[in-house]
Amino acid sequence: MISAPEIDAAIAQQRQAFERALTQAVAIPTVSMDPERDSDIRRGAAWSASFLRDLGATVDIVQTPGNPVVWGRFAMPGARRSVAIYNHFDVQPADEPEWRTSPFELKIEGERYIGRGATDDKGPALTAAFAARMAREQGIPVDIHFFWELEEEIGSPSFGSFLSGAPKVDSVLVSDTIWISRDRPAAPLGLRGMQTARLVLRTGDHDAHSGLTGGAARNPIAELCDLVAAMLDADTGNVKIPGFYDEVRAPSPEEVAGFLASGFDAEAFRSVHGFSSLRYRDPAEITRRIWALPTLEVHGIAGGYQGPGVKSVIPPWAEAKISMRLVPDMTPAKALERLTAFVKAHNPDVEIFPEAGLDSYLAPTGGPHVGALKKAMAAGFGREPAFVREGGSIGAVVQMQRHLDCPILFLGLSLPEHGYHAPNESFDWHMASGGMKAFTTYFQEIAAL
Repeated sequence: MISAPEIDAAIAQQRQAFERALTQAVAIPTVSMDPERDSDIRRGAAWSASFLRDLGATVDIVQTPGNPVVWGRFAMPGARRSVAIYNHFDVQPADEPEWRTSPFELKIEGERYIGRGATDDKGPALTAAFAARMAREQGIPVDIHFFWELEEEIGSPSFGSFLSGAPKVDSVLVSDTIWISRDRPAAPLGLRGMQTARLVLRTGDHDAHSGLTGGAARNPIAELCDLVAAMLDADTGNVKIPGFYDEVRAPSPEEVAGFLASGFDAEAFRSVHGFSSLRYRDPAEITRRIWALPTLEVHGIAGGYQGPGVKSVIPPWAEAKISMRLVPDMTPAKALERLTAFVKAHNPDVEIFPEAGLDSYLAPTGGPHVGALKKAMAAGFGREPAFVREGGSIGAVVQMQRHLDCPILFLGLSLPEHGYHAPNESFDWHMASGGMKAFTTYFQEIAAL
């Protein structure tokens, strides 16, 4: 076993190398949703493979029907256990005008690292890799695999192709989640699933003069607004589609206690997300709604004139973009079936175009790997994690559950103030150094199982 002071000393020596690697990684604009960035995706895969090889790993760039997956591994003599660490190297676009620095040029301000991908998910990926190298140098007998994909931001459509040939491992650590507060580590025990759709209504062939036709003509924007209002209570956030909540599994009292122990603060939540107000102020109610209940949200309504001033026409069509976040025991297919039945009963002329669907995920709540995770985060950050749920969805996790059939746990290193998907995204050395210690401790713990 490596002592805590030995781990701390080894981590302190990694800082310059970590910052150099993160600078290089952020400089590659691996925006998976932009087809014009395909060459950058390939460049990102090549850089990732080269970086892992420099650490001493064996690496393959595995081609898929979409973007490649970088598979690295450290094979240790005498290893009886194995672990895979999942991260993604693709990023969100960075076209927001609020950026204070060039998004693909890492800005280092003391311990803070600013740049697109710094926290989602290149910083955590590099953190785990440096920890794995330390484990290898110290002879910790555990085989460590890296699964770095480049399609997570578009739902991981090709990751299953890689997994069909991936090695079996004893557990998976995912480092792509967010704590609730810097003061308390948080580890999700569940992810919500999702079903998205476009609702389209066409009532004419072209714009019509509202002075000549208004009052007699159907207005597709107004009808879609009426449909949305019929299926969602804007005051409470409750979904009014019949049967929508039938399969919802209520969180246990232990889970609710974990939600509240996470350090969740309603005012901090409001502020960090830039909201002027919230529907609810009670932390128990807010956490229940963002983690343990399904939702229906409207992301945009399009149609009609969008230029300056008012062009008084009746538009011929309108579209609403919606998503349903789903909790365990709900399925995308059943949610879509209920949505379709409701829409057709309310307005049979509305067409439904389903988009991406993802299943939810529940992690194990006990066992030796969960125990190892508790010790790891306590070693890295001074406290055991509060177990929460994640409100978002990670398509790769559900696929790994299906293909690998092993515990999948979350050792995330991001904070709300790091700005996932937001302008001026950042990461920091405190989370990176603590993360290296947490990962190294996890490797030691599972090697001893």
